[in-house]
Amino acid sequence: MLDSPIRFDPEGPTLRLLDQRKLPEEERWIECPDAASAAEAIREMAVRGAPAIGIAAGYGVALALARPPADGAGDAGEIRERFEDAARLLLAARPTAVNLAAAIERQRGRLSGTLAAGNPAGLAERADLAERAARALLAEADAIAAEDVAANRRIGELGRSLLPAAPAPTRFLTHCNTGSLATGGYGTALGIVRSAAESGRQVEVFACETRPRLQGARLTAWELLAAGIPVTLITDGTVGALLARERVDAVVVGADRIAANGDTANKIGTYQAAVLAREHGVPFWVAAPFSTVDLATADGADIPIEERSPSEVTELSGKRVAPPGAAAWNPAFDVTPARLISAIVTERGIARPPYRESLAALAG
Repeated sequence: MLDSPIRFDPEGPTLRLLDQRKLPEEERWIECPDAASAAEAIREMAVRGAPAIGIAAGYGVALALARPPADGAGDAGEIRERFEDAARLLLAARPTAVNLAAAIERQRGRLSGTLAAGNPAGLAERADLAERAARALLAEADAIAAEDVAANRRIGELGRSLLPAAPAPTRFLTHCNTGSLATGGYGTALGIVRSAAESGRQVEVFACETRPRLQGARLTAWELLAAGIPVTLITDGTVGALLARERVDAVVVGADRIAANGDTANKIGTYQAAVLAREHGVPFWVAAPFSTVDLATADGADIPIEERSPSEVTELSGKRVAPPGAAAWNPAFDVTPARLISAIVTERGIARPPYRESLAALAG
């Protein structure tokens, strides 16, 4: 199974991303030599999934300082300006995923600390200030990526504790993609599935196609088959019929932003799955690193929802399927109210209702 969809080549320096638009037909890596190309890859969904977007953004702002400007200027003001120009590009690429903004803010803090330290004499290697700043940001990006993988594995372990007793097969329903492709590696919601399978449990997954970009059909199925985990694809409209037949033990999904009260933004179609899960008495779990929790956002009404091109709905693989003149509404995400969520699994622990209190407690 894929270790990570994100690789960084320090020799370039270049950020390499597995182009998820091409899967499953082709495994193609694209190269991003600067922040602008990284922002484009995020905006066009060559890389997607909130944790993976955050990691790519962390490397993207690092690339802004990795190559010195033509005039060789390297004072603190010029360094900050280059950083903020890159940050604006990346933040505008996909506004809903809070991990992107969190990674940028973390890098901003690292840069401020580096610039405040200056360039004291006596260094073993007399690097100028710009070089030191670039190295610091690359080290921080590496740390963000490594911490995400560790968090995913912990989420898998904690989520496994919620499962019904073995040896009965455990049947999951999931929406969108939350595996290695959406993260730095291992996965969040699919991390729980993987952890269960690795513990010796018999598991199977029902994966929604996830229209209009078919992340479930193209990506989730690809990852699960690579891991040897049985997967059955269903259309998004089949969720109710599946749950009515009592063929699912738990619905487990990821998140792009979790508000302070537990309201959760995730791929469009998640909300209806949560409503149907509640109707049929099936637990509905959200799995995400704690960096996805945004305590500064009070509730779901304050989460910005990205709206994408209508052509994603009116066309399929570049071919128009709707009649000319038909309008289309294409929000990329919806918000699931906290009252429909049974548990939120993070690497810091499992939050349960009331979420305003439990999430605040996990924040420490």
